[in-house]
Amino acid sequence: MIEALISSKTRIKVLLKFFLNSATTSYLRGLEGEFGDSSNAIRVELNKFEQAGLLSSFNEGNKKFFKANTNHPLFDEIHSIILKYVGIDKIISDVAKRLGDLDSVYLTGRFSKGIDSNIIDIIFVGRVDRDYLLKLITKVEKLINRKVRYLVYEKNEFNEFSNKDFDTDPLLLWKKDY
Repeated sequence: MIEALISSKTRIKVLLKFFLNSATTSYLRGLEGEFGDSSNAIRVELNKFEQAGLLSSFNEGNKKFFKANTNHPLFDEIHSIILKYVGIDKIISDVAKRLGDLDSVYLTGRFSKGIDSNIIDIIFVGRVDRDYLLKLITKVEKLINRKVRYLVYEKNEFNEFSNKDFDTDPLLLWKKDY
């Protein structure tokens, strides 16, 4: 879908990296190894996004790090488009809101780092009808053409875990309004 609008695969990778998880920071050589693209192609995209004000940068030692500019007027819209491209919006709208007493939903794994993947790792926190969850996940996987790997925790169970128990810091996607 997004490939029809944006022809540069490197640009799509940069959008995913920084606009899926706005806390993500990275530098040119790190992205080169992660993306498998030439440093020049990545540098061109980073510079375009920085000049447009969509990315901000800071120096740490001899490295220039980039981060999404969450204050940019288009940040929320780009973030929303990226969530739709990945299919996370479908998981939230079709699954999370229908599961019962759900407290929160987190993204973890490769996507929480802003790296594209065929698998979306999700953590559901609360009291969930697991049979119904499995049916909904199966439907969503067909819609988004990706696999969804999930964990379910009771609220008190999840609070006992620390971020070191996960490969990446879980990224909050949805929280119940009290």
